[in-house]
Order: sequence, then structure tokens, then C-alpha cells
Amino acid sequence: MPTLKEIKGRIASVRSTLKITSAMKLVSSAKLRKAQKAIESMRPYEQQLQEILASLVSPGTAPVMPGSDRASKIADQVGNDTVMPGPDRASSRPLAIVAIASNSSLCGGFNAAAIAKVRSVRREGDVVYSIGRKMADAMRRDGFLSPSDFTDLAEHPSYAPAAALVEQLSADFEAGRIAGALLVYNHFCSTAKQVPVVEWLLGDSSTSLGMTEGTREASDPVILSERSESNVSLGADDTVMWSGTDVPPIIEPSRKELLALLLPKTLKLKLYSAILDSAAAEHAARTVAMQTATDNGENLLEELTLQYNKGRQQKITSEILDLAGGQMQQ
Repeated sequence: MPTLKEIKGRIASVRSTLKITSAMKLVSSAKLRKAQKAIESMRPYEQQLQEILASLVSPGTAPVMPGSDRASKIADQVGNDTVMPGPDRASSRPLAIVAIASNSSLCGGFNAAAIAKVRSVRREGDVVYSIGRKMADAMRRDGFLSPSDFTDLAEHPSYAPAAALVEQLSADFEAGRIAGALLVYNHFCSTAKQVPVVEWLLGDSSTSLGMTEGTREASDPVILSERSESNVSLGADDTVMWSGTDVPPIIEPSRKELLALLLPKTLKLKLYSAILDSAAAEHAARTVAMQTATDNGENLLEELTLQYNKGRQQKITSEILDLAGGQMQQ
């Protein structure tokens, strides 16, 4: 049975903790609103860019980075039924995995979910580019040391370092050093729901813009997973015939040049959007975690206060009984 002094100390400790969790909840809520605004502003641009790219690439054709013979071949083969082969998971070449988590904890199962998802798709020999201190620490313990430090990128999402990372991955992909690149992060569905997803960034035989594993909302504009159902046919004279449209659009200068321009922009934007999406999911998870901690702290404070009051009342009653007994003996 704890003494009144011990209970009083626990009450003071819980009250101090409640001040911290309440403050962290307010800070996370403010950051969440800012992150939501950033990703919502990015999605229409990304959606439109992917729709333009979808109108240039025939269904079932894998986008590849320009600057190589494969880029020229894919541009020349648009309109045909040629499908560029994607990476085989049984291939001896490794995959590059861009894994995104956070730099700090106190966000529920946010980091644990992303780390578990990476461990489920990686294999021996893969290269893991860890974005976020928690992901880097977990991968380092598993023997997958990140080639670069992306701690600041997780804390402050920026387009320039994300674009530089995509350029590096594209160079490795074109040189044959990697079979492809996967993207693993937590997708922000709502404040109460964050889903870990795995997507192809480079090398998927169907599309490098769609989802490979995980669950996304079907109406989410970030992913155009229905691109293969696009009702577009491309002719040899760079004319796009749109079903249901009498006037075909004019492509200037050509499909090949537009693909060479749009493909790298789309891949860079995809990684940057994933980082923003993960940041919003992190702040949402921390907001919920701190709200839960605050509620539990308040419940514990009520129980401790009740226990303290009962103990204090019992002590007062005992003292009164002792005084009454002493007077009767006199």
C-alpha cells in the first residue's frame, strides 16, 4: 500500500507529463495542418503531370529514364504492343529501397509499421536508402547501412535533395547496378489512419507510377493506378487519337522529346510527394498518440486523486479515533 507522500509524488509526475503531452499534441496538430496543405497543393499538379504522361505512354509500357538507348527505344515503340521487361525479384541484381520514416518517436506505431514493411520486401544484397533517423537506426542494426544521411530530409521535406536522389537511382538503374527501385512509406489516409505502402519508383514492367503493394484509397489522386485502362491510341505520326473526341490534340515537339522531359520530372515529383505524404502521416500519428496519452494521463490522475483522498480521509479518521480513545481512557 503506497503512502500518501508516494501518491502525491505520482500525482505531481502525472500532471507534469500531461503538460508535455498536451503541448506536443498542439504542436503536432499545427504541423499536421501545414503538412496537409502542402500535400493537397501538390496532388493536383502531380495528377495532371501523370495524366499527361499517361496520354503519351501506351498501356503496359514501363516509363524509363532518358539519356540512354532504352529511353530512345521506349519512345520509338510507343504505339506498339511492346512491353519493356521489369525487374525479376529472383534476379541476382539488387534492388534499391527508399524507406521513409521519422526522426523521432512518440508517434504510435508509425515507425514500426514502415520498418516492418521494409523488412518484408527487402532481401540480402539490396541497398536501403533510409530517410529518417528511426529507419536508418533499424536498418543499420539489420546490416543495411544507408549510403547517405537523409535525416534533414525527413524533418524538412525539400524537392532538391529528393530530385538528386532520384537522379542517382536513375543512373544506377541505367548502368545496370540495380534492377529497380522500391518506395516504402506510410500513406496518410486520415488523421486516424496511416497505411504503409510499397510502390515501384523505377523498373516496374507495368508502370513506375502505380502501386505494387499496400492499400490506397481508390479515389486518391496521388496514384493513377487505372492508367492501363486509359482509352488512348498512339499513331506513328505522333498523332494521339482520343476516343469520344473529334479534335485530336497536337503534340509539340514530339512524343519522344516530351517523354524525355516528363519522365524524370514525374519520378522526382513522385518521391517528393511520398516524403510529404509520410510527413503528414507522421504528424497525424503523433497527434493521435499524444491525444491518447493525454486521455490516459487524465484517467490515471483521477484514480490517483481518488486514492489520495481516500487515504487522507482514512488517516484523519484514524487520528480522530485515537483522540477519542485517549479521552475515554482519561
